[in-house]
Amino acid sequence: MNPVLIILAILGISVLVIVHEGGHYFVARAYGMQVVRFSIGIGPVIFRHQSKTSPTIFQVCAIPFLAYVQIAGMNPHDEVQPNDPSLFPNQRLSARMATIFAGPFANYFLAGVMTFVLALSGWPEHLTRPVVKPVNHSTPAALAGIQPGDVIVHAGGEPVRNFGDLIRITSARANTPTDYVVERQGVRLPPIRITPEKQEGRGVIGVTFTKHFRRYSLTEAARLAVAFPFEITVLNAVGITELFRQRTLEGLAGPVRMGKMVAESAKRGPGEYAWMLIVLSVALGMFNLLPLPALDGGRLAFLGYEMIAKRRPDARFEAVVHTVGLLFLLGLLVLVTFRDVMS
Repeated sequence: MNPVLIILAILGISVLVIVHEGGHYFVARAYGMQVVRFSIGIGPVIFRHQSKTSPTIFQVCAIPFLAYVQIAGMNPHDEVQPNDPSLFPNQRLSARMATIFAGPFANYFLAGVMTFVLALSGWPEHLTRPVVKPVNHSTPAALAGIQPGDVIVHAGGEPVRNFGDLIRITSARANTPTDYVVERQGVRLPPIRITPEKQEGRGVIGVTFTKHFRRYSLTEAARLAVAFPFEITVLNAVGITELFRQRTLEGLAGPVRMGKMVAESAKRGPGEYAWMLIVLSVALGMFNLLPLPALDGGRLAFLGYEMIAKRRPDARFEAVVHTVGLLFLLGLLVLVTFRDVMS
């Protein structure tokens, strides 16, 4: 792969993670909490800086795909002085909830801003309305009779409203005969049965999209900035539900596959590169809101318990839950990454 595309992929994903952690950092500081460390990446430290007026160490590490913010007192093993208001546990409940929620919110905010700017400069309509053309005559879609200009409106019994729907449905149906309904010159045709090929761990039918960019008005761009992240959230929720229903990891993308997706989008142009980062920013924000241990959503679940029960959960129990959850997520990450590398 082109080194420039690799750099753009790493840079794009890193920006999304940095924005997420930046949300935690700025809200924590706004409430007067002590942020011990802001790390971009993990692994060996290659750059470190701390100003004389700041308690925070800013560092850059060798592996750029992850980032984290260390807030004083947030680790249950930290020694907490009960009268120190700069420590996370000593803050009021609303401040702690806002600090945790700020990370996912930052990703949604970034997605909204990027959507607004991209809509004003040229929104890639071909990525949100699946008007297709076969890649070549030997692809499953072409062999089944899909023609240039066809609009795919249903797949596998589900409506296809945009590019994301088509990818989600097709990705999970590798080697499975699937009915696709298309409109051709405004006429809806009978279902066409296509069997997606398995490539890089997911199903594909071998179509690309006619390129068309549209510039929106200010009002239209503002509406899209709200509507599009919401649509992607719904698509992701449906996709996650489908993964659980089928008990499969085929549709789950790890860092390697996400990097490939971002690199491929960068190769197709800046508009599609920005569009892909918007989609991934929403996915990152939503994933972190899932009520799973070690994620922001898991921490919010414990804070929600505190709000309802009017008492804090046992700190040791919460620490064990988050530790087990972290180990599970790391194991899942290794498994998915290994699959993506080998596929």
